[in-house]
Amino acid sequence: MSGNGGSGTGAGSAANGDKRPNELLTSWFVRSGWSKGELARQVNRRARQLGANHISTDTSRVRRWLDGENPREPIPRILSELFSERFGCVVSVEDLGLRAARQSPSATGVDLPWTGPQTVALLSEFSRSDLMLARRGFLGTSLALSAGPSLIEPMQRWLVPAPSTAHHEPEPSAAARRGRLSKPELDLLESTTVMFRQWDAQCGGGLRRKAVVGQLHEVTDLLQEPQPETTTRKLFKVAAELAELAGWMSYDVGLQPTAQKYFVLALHAAKEAGDKPLGSYILSSMSRQMIHLGRPDDALELVHLAQYGSRDCASPRTQSMLYAMEARAYANMGQPGKCKRAVRMAEDTFADADDWDEPDPDWIRFFSEAELYGENSHSYRDLAYVAGRSPTYASLAEPLMQRAVELFAKDQEHQRSYALNLIGMATVHLLQREPERSTVLAQEAMVIAKKVRSERVNTRIRKTVDTAVRDFGDLAEVVDLTDKLAIELPETAEAV
Repeated sequence: MSGNGGSGTGAGSAANGDKRPNELLTSWFVRSGWSKGELARQVNRRARQLGANHISTDTSRVRRWLDGENPREPIPRILSELFSERFGCVVSVEDLGLRAARQSPSATGVDLPWTGPQTVALLSEFSRSDLMLARRGFLGTSLALSAGPSLIEPMQRWLVPAPSTAHHEPEPSAAARRGRLSKPELDLLESTTVMFRQWDAQCGGGLRRKAVVGQLHEVTDLLQEPQPETTTRKLFKVAAELAELAGWMSYDVGLQPTAQKYFVLALHAAKEAGDKPLGSYILSSMSRQMIHLGRPDDALELVHLAQYGSRDCASPRTQSMLYAMEARAYANMGQPGKCKRAVRMAEDTFADADDWDEPDPDWIRFFSEAELYGENSHSYRDLAYVAGRSPTYASLAEPLMQRAVELFAKDQEHQRSYALNLIGMATVHLLQREPERSTVLAQEAMVIAKKVRSERVNTRIRKTVDTAVRDFGDLAEVVDLTDKLAIELPETAEAV
């Protein structure tokens, strides 16, 4: 293998004498503002994050891509992710003028069969591949993000009732009725999932992601054994929660296509479990990812699908969270009236949470008063940016964000959320042209970021510092902040 890490041409492209410059890739590259060396470094860094340690790109290799060379996988996938994050929208491999590797439907798309056995098989296959690829240090196949109708239309089938199999299934054997799992063993599986969720909130997605994927794979093994129907449904519920958490952790460390695949599989498992509120929560995670990727229209479709599917059974806390996500989507679409209405609905519905007769499931307990304030303040902050840095919306965001920061400061369990809200408050002060206060908050966020393995936190800090440099680059506090960023959060590979 060459020193350029196997990122050579596809079949025949090097020998093709009429190779033409890649104008699409060149256009995205020029608009990004990156140098060839900077893009090469980012490709190498992302490759290490993905376990592709054989990749070693340099400026001459980037120049050859621009001149028309088609790199081998996983380079097209990496370039798609980097440009998507740079521009805040989905930039596909095809948008870059590159050829994606041919892939099996089970490894890529989101339009999957809504049947129990195939859901188990796909969960098993995908989690096994994730574990094996990470361990071997290379990527055999790449994933592609789905967006627009190709994502929304398959997800709408979540609402279609599953066909009844009551008259077609044979009577289970005595061994199957008894099952291999005892109630204490099932309880242990559920409590382990709760523990993983706590670790994620405290430490970020980078530290325990592979452990969650491993646990998910073990659960799929149990689902392939004969079990009583009630046990099978509980196992599907555990699988759905673990797959959602694996997706969330993948999202947190920047593995966006992997995250989406886990979310889709989690939704399938939740449907098999018959748990509509859990399904709505998974759809909200997918919605949050779409907002992150600059697809608020898709985010709104997903959250409306979640609301429609669970309105008759979700707790007030869950419904409040969905309204808050609806507000985020409307904010990023530049619709202030609908955003404000959704914010009010989130607040009003949350007020009923304590009067709910049944205990909330563990997966929604994160949505505290602090989280409500944080989400709603981020909606107003996003509105401010969409409206051309509106001081009016920034002033609406400030008191809510301040309250969120105060509450999270007392919460040792949700350190990543504390860091994200400190960064949010820093961006609000930048909107209000108060860079000195912003730099203090950004430095506080850096201290927490060193403790949590979250590329999402690190990226938001870097973007906030970039904004401060662009708007107030001559200020001494901003110069100091830039120096501290280089020391405290150097751009090194994150474990996934």
